[in-house]
Amino acid sequence: MKFDPPLARGRLLRRYKRFMADIIADDGRELTLHCPNTGSMKYCTPENGAVLFSDSGNPKRKYRHTWEAVQVAHGHWAGINTSRTNALVAEAILAGRLPTLPNDHLRREVTWGDSRFDLALGEGEIPHTLIEVKNVTLGPGPDDDDHGVICFPDAVTERGQKHLRTLMQVVAAGQRAVLVFCVQHTGAREVCPADDIDPRYGELLREAHAAGVEVLAWRTRISPEQMVLGEAVPVRLV
Repeated sequence: MKFDPPLARGRLLRRYKRFMADIIADDGRELTLHCPNTGSMKYCTPENGAVLFSDSGNPKRKYRHTWEAVQVAHGHWAGINTSRTNALVAEAILAGRLPTLPNDHLRREVTWGDSRFDLALGEGEIPHTLIEVKNVTLGPGPDDDDHGVICFPDAVTERGQKHLRTLMQVVAAGQRAVLVFCVQHTGAREVCPADDIDPRYGELLREAHAAGVEVLAWRTRISPEQMVLGEAVPVRLV
């Protein structure tokens, strides 16, 4: 995912009302950005932290600039724009960079039963592989060691719990179910469930894995010029 022009830089003043953030751009302008992230963004709102943002170029948009990434503890970058997540994974599949998910008639937003999956693979009405994608950014805080363990979720997620139950139903129906953690944190060396934040999600994730749901994770490379899904990282469930 290339950015032309490259993402602009600034410094974070504050995030508020969930969908807004005030920054001072490197050129001195004070701007209000759209914050495309409904989560808690734990450790992703450092005071005076460096930010990357895009410009829609649309003067009619109320907030024409969008917050894309932030520099978090230990100098790493986290991508906070959750609307980029599915596109990053789809792009990697189409480019053949995810060997366990070879491109086979990739589709987006596919309905299965009463649920909708982010991505699917397979020709015909019923895809052979259904994929749920999660954006992962919860890394160590400023007072923690740079341990590289990035966790999901950053807040209790009943929606995420429902997705895990549905993925198990997909496996029971004889299809392939895959949960992809799109780790938008450049310091990631391992992914694990945030049991201290949402213990039920952790329980269901382990249950889903035992039932045959594949749980995969890739780290995102982040720069002003591009974001791209790069290296696989292990998922620790024990």
